Amino acid sequence: MRDLGQPDVLKKAGLAALGSAMACYPRLVLWPGAPYPIWFYEALLFLGGIVLWAFVFAWTEKYSQRPVFAWRIPWWEFVLVTAAGVGASAAQHVAIDPVLKAHMPGDFPATAQQWAAMVLFSLMFTKLFLVFAPFAWLVRLFREPRVAAVLTVIFGVFVFWIQNEQTSSPLPPGLFYRLLAAKLVSEAILVWLYLRGGALLVWWWDLLIYSRLLFG
Repeated sequence: MRDLGQPDVLKKAGLAALGSAMACYPRLVLWPGAPYPIWFYEALLFLGGIVLWAFVFAWTEKYSQRPVFAWRIPWWEFVLVTAAGVGASAAQHVAIDPVLKAHMPGDFPATAQQWAAMVLFSLMFTKLFLVFAPFAWLVRLFREPRVAAVLTVIFGVFVFWIQNEQTSSPLPPGLFYRLLAAKLVSEAILVWLYLRGGALLVWWWDLLIYSRLLFG
């Protein structure tokens, strides 16, 4: 646990948490009927982000021997990921979105501003909460990247299941299990990309997936 208190780790975590909080601000502004002031949520995101990013910077590279940010990605690998991301985005747009939109219209932005706010929130907080930080904590706990990767995928699927259970109008069973399977595949891809190319490759994939919503 002493790793979390290292000055370099805290400095990186603080700057990253500040960036995350700023990126989440547009989504908070567009949140209708928020029960608390925006500054309260921004403070929570910043303080919580420091802890989560500290996990990432303190433990990811130390225990997995893989960098958080891989700045040199082979061009062929980037092209392959881009092609796969475009294909996955198109498949989701055709096969899943028409049905999902009827049940979860809030997940589909009506304006470019809403789309940008949604994308920034997903890139800078959702991926931190579901992929980067859980993997760092798990790889520190088990000291085995493969075990941490599998458990990170399971964690993402579990969060999706909890979200559906807690909502006032759960998805129909048929659609829910289709989305659960899609979520399993999606989380596995994200974790694999994280191990291959770090956070930048995960963000690029997520951006490609969200690009489908621009054609709604």
